[in-house]
Amino acid sequence: MEYLVVNHSGFLVAMSCVVALVAGFTGLSLTRDLSEKPVFQKKMSIALAAIALGGGIWAMHFVAMLGLKLPILFYYDAAITLISALSAILLVGAALILLHFAERTPKIIMSAGGIVGVGILVMHYIGMAGLELCRTIYTPAGVILSSAVAIGLCILAFWIAYGQRTNRNILLGTVCFAVAVCSVHFLAMAGTNFVPEPNVSDFGPSMSNETLALGVILFSFVIFGACLWVSVTYLVVPADSTGKDEPAAPDTADSLQIPCERDGGKVFVRAEDVSFMRADGHYTQVYTTDERLFCAWSVTEAHKRLLSLGFLQTHRSYLVNPRRVSKFERTKEKGRCLFDGANLPPAPVSRSKLKVVQKALAS
Repeated sequence: MEYLVVNHSGFLVAMSCVVALVAGFTGLSLTRDLSEKPVFQKKMSIALAAIALGGGIWAMHFVAMLGLKLPILFYYDAAITLISALSAILLVGAALILLHFAERTPKIIMSAGGIVGVGILVMHYIGMAGLELCRTIYTPAGVILSSAVAIGLCILAFWIAYGQRTNRNILLGTVCFAVAVCSVHFLAMAGTNFVPEPNVSDFGPSMSNETLALGVILFSFVIFGACLWVSVTYLVVPADSTGKDEPAAPDTADSLQIPCERDGGKVFVRAEDVSFMRADGHYTQVYTTDERLFCAWSVTEAHKRLLSLGFLQTHRSYLVNPRRVSKFERTKEKGRCLFDGANLPPAPVSRSKLKVVQKALAS
């Protein structure tokens, strides 16, 4: 069987790599600091990040495919091309949901990276299945190598970007993600041969390179625009109008504002007004004298913010404001803190915290 001679446009190959880099930066930046955002905003950010990352995988692939030069005329099946984009977005979205709505253990991070790697592979091979008037023939070595690289580099990218959520790690994870997407595509292409195929698929309408180019250019503009938007969040804003950075004043119980939700809207509650906080899965419930509010902070985040302000950890799931405790009761080897307010339940005190809490409340 005689294979077709394949060439590539160097300019479009380079542009495809730029698209992968920009998409990775945009998607990973959109998911920064989500623990401090309301649930609706968190879901929206994850959805936009999935579109940026998954759509970026698709755009990188087809920018590179626009640079593919064959000695015959060929088209794309529009329906299969769309399916390839949706598959990448959905799989990346599943990985991001896992990262942001489950406890972020090393196993979860590796699983999410593996899912994204599979998403790149699925997108690539579905997209290649959309070729018309020519047929792809894959070599086992090309498939195996591209699969190993996709999963391995994506795990590395997410391990770096989500191991510690610093700006530096996000930027390094962006580079790893772009290298993963580009490596998978070009390694897979190196192991792919093309032969003429006179029959045209009836699955969906045919689409020429010109039509594909319009769609890819439009989506690339959206990604680049989103990249400019998230880039602003990395800029350091001067603390005052003089342009001089002043050291931030330390938080106090009176000044610290805790982000909460009330009736679907975001509100801020002073730490001083909080009676206690209780862990609720990966989030917390905030109890004031007269209401209970949802807070996107984890109990670990609440510990970091509030223990230094005088709050007491009475139980692994409870943080108590000692200024709001009206009475302490001890029952055998445990205890509980009572508060003013008819609807406030008591906060339990575990045996390991009993002496510390008693001493703090007595002082």
